[in-house]
Amino acid sequence: MAYEPANNRYESMKYNRVGRSGLKLPAISLGLWHNFGGGDRYENGRAMVRRAFDLGITHFDLANNYGPPPGSAEETFGQILKHDLAAHRDELIISTKAGYHMWEGPYGDWGSRKYMLSSLDQSLKRMKLDYVDIFYSHRPDPETPLEETMGALDHAVRQGKALYVGISNYSAEQTARAAEILKELGTPCLIHQPSYSMFNRWIENGLQDVLDQEGIGSIVFSPLAGGLLTNRYLNGVPSDSRAAGPSVFLKSDQITDSKLQKVKLLHELAGERGQTLAQMSLAWVLRGGRVTTALIGASRTDQIDDCAAALNRLDFSEAELARIETILAAE
Repeated sequence: MAYEPANNRYESMKYNRVGRSGLKLPAISLGLWHNFGGGDRYENGRAMVRRAFDLGITHFDLANNYGPPPGSAEETFGQILKHDLAAHRDELIISTKAGYHMWEGPYGDWGSRKYMLSSLDQSLKRMKLDYVDIFYSHRPDPETPLEETMGALDHAVRQGKALYVGISNYSAEQTARAAEILKELGTPCLIHQPSYSMFNRWIENGLQDVLDQEGIGSIVFSPLAGGLLTNRYLNGVPSDSRAAGPSVFLKSDQITDSKLQKVKLLHELAGERGQTLAQMSLAWVLRGGRVTTALIGASRTDQIDDCAAALNRLDFSEAELARIETILAAE
């Protein structure tokens, strides 16, 4: 049976303007970093994308190396687009990135013009698209002039292969310089994608100020600290969890007794707010309006439902925020 999106898909989702641009993104976006690769079940990935769109999640975040193996997440998403969402392309924001190792030889990594533009062409081919909505520099390259990397992003827009450009994992100082270069080129930096959660607050030390000053939006990844800020680890590390295996998201040595105690106390507060820990954690990164959208990962459709329900309660009292700070500051 052909997929028909939910008629009420835009009624409950919150959409936030991206910096000083004309674009809006859903407050919750879906990332395809893992669980959409060649070794994952296609129908499960397809069900998650469809469920996300039914909930008003219009933004799907990819990168050239997502999988595994690298490239396979884009191929999977291309198939889902073809089968289910082709008629809704103009309702979607599709992003991809280049910056990490993708192919052998000196031109398959980092931030050269050669690599960035070749990678974008490959990504478009895998997804069977004429353009992506956002193309990112996935990480700063210490050996390539920033002018070259930003020039490649600008060129992608002028080629019509991307509508907007962004950067990811750039420091506050690097972001300010990148924004300056892109502004001079006439292709402003739309968005920054940094990691951010209650356990990882580095963007509060300067980056958020730069984004505010430059009118750049933000999409934060790992807002649930690799799954630690969910109900999964309330009783320790389950044998079938990410942390118990070779996960890139969460290592078992990161889960200390002190951190688990904080998770339990945060879980109690979330319950008092009528939320799951994941929902409160997402609401927390979105507090105050400085973060445009929280990027979630999922392995099941019900996880997407749970995360989207975070939008039912985004407000925090001063007492709740103070209590969170006390929990996080404890040794």
